Amino acid sequence: MAEAQNIPVGSTTAGQIAVAAESTVATRMSAPPSFDVADFPVPHGREEEWRFTPLERLRGLHDGTATATGEGVKVDVQAPEGVTVETVGRDDARLGRAGTPVDRIAAQAYSAFEKASVVTVPKETVLTEPVRIAVHGQGGTAYCHQVIELGAFAEAVVVIDHTGDAVLAANVDYLLGDGAKLTVVSVQDWDDKSVHVAQHNARIGRDASFKSVVVTFGGDLVRLHPRVTYAGPGGEAELLGLYFTDSAQHQEHRLFVDHNTPHCKSNVVYKGALQGDDAHAVWIGDVLIEARAEGTDTYEMNRNLVLTDGARVDSVPNLEIETGEIVGAGHASATGRFDDEQLFYLMARGIPEQDARRLVVRGFFAELVQQIGVDDIEARLIEKIEAELEATV
Repeated sequence: MAEAQNIPVGSTTAGQIAVAAESTVATRMSAPPSFDVADFPVPHGREEEWRFTPLERLRGLHDGTATATGEGVKVDVQAPEGVTVETVGRDDARLGRAGTPVDRIAAQAYSAFEKASVVTVPKETVLTEPVRIAVHGQGGTAYCHQVIELGAFAEAVVVIDHTGDAVLAANVDYLLGDGAKLTVVSVQDWDDKSVHVAQHNARIGRDASFKSVVVTFGGDLVRLHPRVTYAGPGGEAELLGLYFTDSAQHQEHRLFVDHNTPHCKSNVVYKGALQGDDAHAVWIGDVLIEARAEGTDTYEMNRNLVLTDGARVDSVPNLEIETGEIVGAGHASATGRFDDEQLFYLMARGIPEQDARRLVVRGFFAELVQQIGVDDIEARLIEKIEAELEATV
């Protein structure tokens, strides 16, 4: 019932499957979730959840020495008619409902923010235009909290666009009512020196559908932690990701899908390309199927394309199963260079080698880009990929 394929080509790749409640994999965090920073020890880099992260580049977010400074970030929300946009205090009951911080930075972000932004789509409202949230760094350090809530049977697309220069720690909550459909596109297009660490929490209602598209290009260090739980049977989650890691960049995506409810689905597909010395991408995919989650159907896949020497990928899929009554479960991870057969096929038809290499990379990402569903974002990402390829391929 569980399938694993791990193909380490020029990378560090590992996979685990466990079929026992007492098994220990990365889904079991070293400290229980908590909103209190004091419940998490300061990481030293040897913990499972921190061993790939260069702590010295976190600018003090992990040890309490980073304080909110300067202008921080400016958040601007553009929403269609019928959507409610609020700025609320820390006592708002919606804050934290989607999930609890699972590491020290997420707890620090929750403890340190002053005001949160809440975007609400009323029940049975179907938006024809996306909600656009622009998060622009203005040179300082900031702690933020964002909530996006959909009522029952509402449908919406939300684009969260990160730009500028900042050191940002944040929590983002997605609350989906029964039968709701939410697509979120989170774009990390930071300036070169930015640091962005965030936990994304999605709580999916009965028969609701959640699609997350995470796109990471910029920043010195980006570490994102998408997490999914289900509030009722019939929920579906699709987690898609695209990242292009340049020289000296560290981009880390750590996903956790907790199948805690019967008859739910999840599908994870993340793809990355790397180029340049010391480019480092990390992908951790954790899926837990709890004993009560009978009828679960889940799969996760990570693919990485290494374009130059000097780049490194760590790809670790983990699957833990506590019940045998499932529809299906599996994972796959692979990292490699250009497919010589693809290049030969294109060059044999008169396409120059450099153009052939660009076509291979475009095709590698095209499947994910086309699923975004927002024309201007898709066009922008294609332009960004083209610009990256001009520098190397």
